[in-house]
Amino acid sequence: MDVVTMGVHVLDVLVRPVEAIPEGQGATLVEDIRMTAAGTAGGTALTLAKLGATVRSAGAIGTDASGDMLVQLLRRAGIDTEFLVRRTDTATSASVLPIRPDGGRPSLHLLGANITYGLDDVPWDALARATHLHLGGPELIGVDVAARILSYAKEHGTVTSVDLLAPGALGSFEQIEAALPHIDHLLPNEDQVLGFSGERDLAAGVRKLREAGAGVVAVTRGGEGALVVSADGSETVPAFAVDVVDTTGCGDAFSAGYLRGVSLGRAPARAAVLGCAAAALVAQGLGSDHGDFDLAVAEEFAESAKARA
Repeated sequence: MDVVTMGVHVLDVLVRPVEAIPEGQGATLVEDIRMTAAGTAGGTALTLAKLGATVRSAGAIGTDASGDMLVQLLRRAGIDTEFLVRRTDTATSASVLPIRPDGGRPSLHLLGANITYGLDDVPWDALARATHLHLGGPELIGVDVAARILSYAKEHGTVTSVDLLAPGALGSFEQIEAALPHIDHLLPNEDQVLGFSGERDLAAGVRKLREAGAGVVAVTRGGEGALVVSADGSETVPAFAVDVVDTTGCGDAFSAGYLRGVSLGRAPARAAVLGCAAAALVAQGLGSDHGDFDLAVAEEFAESAKARA
C-alpha cells in the first residue's frame, strides 16, 4: 500500500486527566502532558504506517516551532514529509486537548495553515503513482479544489478516500457535493453524515451521499462501532470493548485500519473490523499515536477481543 495522506495536519498538546480548568491563577497537577501529530490526514498517516503502508504526507504547515515538531513526530513514525509545504506567514494548526477522566476531550483549536493548501501545492506525480489517496478535511480547502484532486487521482487508477473534519453543525451538502462522485470510500462520523447531508435520519443521510456519487460510506459511531453501506447493502460492525483512556485520533485510526483492510482486498465490512480494532488500540492510551502495534497485532486483537454487545 503506497498512500498519500493529504489535508489536515495538526500538532496536538494533550493533558490528562482534566476535570476542570483552575479558576484565576490557580494550578493543578496532572498525570501526563504530551504532544503528538494528529488531524484527519496526519493522524491517519500515523496508524497507516504502523499497519505496514508506505505513507507520504501532503498538506500545509507553518515554519514555526510547532511545524518543526510536527515534522519530527511524523518522520519518527516512518512517514515521508517531503510533500508538506511550509508557510512563512501562517502558523501550524494546533490543538490543546484537556482529556477528561472518561476519555472525552473538548478542544481548543488553531485552524492555522491547513486552509491555505491549494492546487499549486499538490504533488500530482505522486498521486498518479500512489495506490491510495486519503484526503482529510476537504471542506477546509474548498470543494472545487478537493474535487479536482480526487478526480485526478481516480483518473490515474488511485483508490480515493475522504474523511471530514468539521462537526455536523458546521457542515452543508454544498461543501462536499462536487467531490462525492470522485470518492471511493467516504469515512465520516454519524454527526457529520447528518450535518453535511441535511437529513435527520442516518440511513437517509447515507443514501443521499451515495446517490450523489460516493462509493462505500463507512460511518463511525463511537461505542456503537461502524455502519458500512455499499452497493451490496449495509452492515453494522460492532466496536471492541476496551478501557478508554482518550478518544483522540480514534476516527483517524478507524480510517487507517479500514483503508489498510481495503488495500488487502477485503470486503468493506471486513475492512471495518480492522478499522474498529485499530481505533480500540489507540483509545487505550493518550494521543493519536498511542500503541506499539503492527498489522499482525491489530489482526490478533480483532480475533481475540470481545465486541461490544
